[in-house]
Amino acid sequence: MLTYPLSGSSSELVLNVLTMVLTRGKPLDRAYSEHFSGLSLNPSEQARITQVTGDILRRLNLYCFLVDITSDEFERQGSKLLNGWHVFHGLDLPKMQYSLQIEQASFDANLEKAKTDPVLWDGCPEWLNELGQTQLGDKWPAERAALAEQPKRYLRVNELKCDREKLIARLQKEGVTAVALPDVASAVEVTSDSALFRTDAFKDGWFEQQDAGSQLVANAVGAKPGMRVVDACAGAGGKTLHIAAQMQGKGRLLAMDVEQWKLDNLKARAKRAGAHNVETRIIASSKTIKRLKLSADRVLLDVPCSGLGVLKRNPDSKWRDTPERLPVLIELQKHILQSYSRMVKVGGMLIYATCSIMPEENRQQVDAFLAQNPQFTLLEDENILVSERGFDGFYLAKMERIAE
Repeated sequence: MLTYPLSGSSSELVLNVLTMVLTRGKPLDRAYSEHFSGLSLNPSEQARITQVTGDILRRLNLYCFLVDITSDEFERQGSKLLNGWHVFHGLDLPKMQYSLQIEQASFDANLEKAKTDPVLWDGCPEWLNELGQTQLGDKWPAERAALAEQPKRYLRVNELKCDREKLIARLQKEGVTAVALPDVASAVEVTSDSALFRTDAFKDGWFEQQDAGSQLVANAVGAKPGMRVVDACAGAGGKTLHIAAQMQGKGRLLAMDVEQWKLDNLKARAKRAGAHNVETRIIASSKTIKRLKLSADRVLLDVPCSGLGVLKRNPDSKWRDTPERLPVLIELQKHILQSYSRMVKVGGMLIYATCSIMPEENRQQVDAFLAQNPQFTLLEDENILVSERGFDGFYLAKMERIAE
């Protein structure tokens, strides 16, 4: 975290990004994109802005409590919240054009109260704490605390173009400090605030920014050269490109999604990565799936989910309509599992994955699917918990089709 205060201009950027997220409902990544576009920010200054913004969103209710405001009042009293953040971290107040001061005595009293409330201290809304306790029991407090921490930056080495040692050496020459991650063979942790996407290593397709937990999901696919593999919820394609590297560019890798713009982004990424065996296909209707019945050696279903395993990285999700959306998402997951599993051939493997840590989206979904589909058997599953691995939280289950 910062050891000195934000500049006035950076403070204004933080407030603008937070206003867009909290009052206009914009996703955090889009708010960053809109505000950073066209600016020539120093990489370290941009990193400071994202660090402060992320920390405020990870523990928004705590910081609001300390300065006696609600999140609904942010547009009018955002400067007060940002000043409170600086006081909490022992930093001088930033110099802003318009700034609401905090009451130090009230702040100190609220701070002592907050220290006795671990749920508030971890920045956890009540709905999420109740869900976590119900779903995870004794494991929840550790997960709750871990989800309030700042995320680390991980890269996946693109083995179609280089190996991990060569990538680390090249990044070093470009001013990026990175180290190999011992327990994930494809992963590199970035330990500097460098601008990754300005490097020639990125432009040449030597790496993708991808959490180490996400890399474990793609590793579980176990794709081999010459296979026919379907990534049926490909999105922008981080796992697709990882699978392409596993296949050494040989075989057929079909990336599918219901949104064309995501597949268009994937095409550009695949070209940069040298992943020439990637084919994209829009899911226009159920017929798209039926045409591929019993055809794939591997099918990855990285299904839409609550995202409750990646709150470190996407903390704005805590303050959205996730409780209302969750039942809808669970039904969608059931539908995707039942429908898309038809693409797996006998002897092939189905990999179900989420970026959630909640059993109702994970093992409970798998158990319900297996109860209705005896032609599949569970080989193994894994909960990648934030508190245990330090990565984002994921779940994966590997199932084999043993009959038509």
